[in-house]
Amino acid sequence: MSDDTTPRLALPFLQTGQAQKELTHNEALALLDVAVQPIVETIGLTAPPAAATPGQCWVVGTAATGAWTGRDNALAAWTSGGWRFLAAIEGMAVWSRADTTVARYLQGHWEVGSVRAQQVLINGIRVITARQPAIAPVFGGTVIDILARRAITNIITTLQQHGLIET
Repeated sequence: MSDDTTPRLALPFLQTGQAQKELTHNEALALLDVAVQPIVETIGLTAPPAAATPGQCWVVGTAATGAWTGRDNALAAWTSGGWRFLAAIEGMAVWSRADTTVARYLQGHWEVGSVRAQQVLINGIRVITARQPAIAPVFGGTVIDILARRAITNIITTLQQHGLIET
């Protein structure tokens, strides 16, 4: 990190006595426009599109070419001043128009459409919990009704433990 930029997104700081401060300020605003609530057209494109309009963004793929060379995994935004890039940081999330889902940058790559959570709540009620042990298969026996009831009871108990049905 340089003393000239912010620690996370490398946004440029204004410097004391700096001439033409508006250039630095405008660059920071352009990068913030990419960083705040980012929406990308697609993830993994390796070459800049031929016809981009200002405000459109992409997640650069690996082994990028052209103006995107050396910007793998970064957000690339087309602006009236050309391409602006924002390096991906751990945990960064974007909305992908192509996938109609959220993608998150984790452990050096973009993970598309995965949900990671400690629990799932619907209307304040936990509906999915930690994975429960497998339901033992039913074997043998001569009285089918007892075995069937035991299997159904095990299924219902597991669904209740997961919070998918009430107890």
